[in-house]
Amino acid sequence: MRLSSGLLVASGVAGLLSVAAALLAMTAASLQFGLVMLVALLGYVLVSPAARRVRWAVAAGVGLFAVVAALRLFWYQEQVDAAGWLTYGQGLAKTSMMARWREEIDRDRLAALGLALGVLCLAAGVLALPPRGGRRRVATTVLALLLLAWFGLSAARGLGRHPLPELLGTVWPALLAALLSMAALALSGWRTGWRWLLPVGLFLLALDATGTYSDLALAWSGWWSMAHPPDGVFLEVGVAVSTSPEGSLQVSWAVERAIALAGAGLVAVGALRGSRDADAS
Repeated sequence: MRLSSGLLVASGVAGLLSVAAALLAMTAASLQFGLVMLVALLGYVLVSPAARRVRWAVAAGVGLFAVVAALRLFWYQEQVDAAGWLTYGQGLAKTSMMARWREEIDRDRLAALGLALGVLCLAAGVLALPPRGGRRRVATTVLALLLLAWFGLSAARGLGRHPLPELLGTVWPALLAALLSMAALALSGWRTGWRWLLPVGLFLLALDATGTYSDLALAWSGWWSMAHPPDGVFLEVGVAVSTSPEGSLQVSWAVERAIALAGAGLVAVGALRGSRDADAS
């Protein structure tokens, strides 16, 4: 087995283990296997034969995804360690719940910015592929427009309840990631790709980006409602406790992990194989 094939198999196995760990609510293991999957995928991209512009653009995108995965793993371990030192009644005296909430939102913004930059690099790799004809161009363009319309209608429902400038000032990295992924999806049909891997991967990345936007907007909306309560409303600060036991199935998070990891993998493989086939022809 060649090195590139071995790295691709290792990446796929690690991705499956990450999704399985997410399904079993094993957060740390899921994040660790996800990081291993992206690192192995990065190695596959670097050793695979392809056009130089395509290979380095895709490698930069996957590398940024790996950096974001490493940051999320570090933040999660830091959160677990900090929770272990707090006892009842002391945590709120040392840190403000609202400040901690805002810190988590800022971290999610940073992760969304990494996602946007990674998608931008992948889009550059798509543009570096040679052009192609066929009906696939129309299909991916229509699919991207439908996804954009759905995303616009979903996002519009949350507008009006909170100040729009403050909302956009918080969620703009996730919004940028969503728009870039949809633009790359529309362009993928105009470029050479290996079968449908490239459009499907970009479609999954677009879904992941829209989910990131929704989660970030929801978190900010909750923080804003707590930080700026209406007049005459009294708020009692409490401690949020998860009602999900560690051994329970977490289907939604497992699906989110599958979409994000599969999207990155399909785009990388589709772009490299498309470049290789174009060079061979």
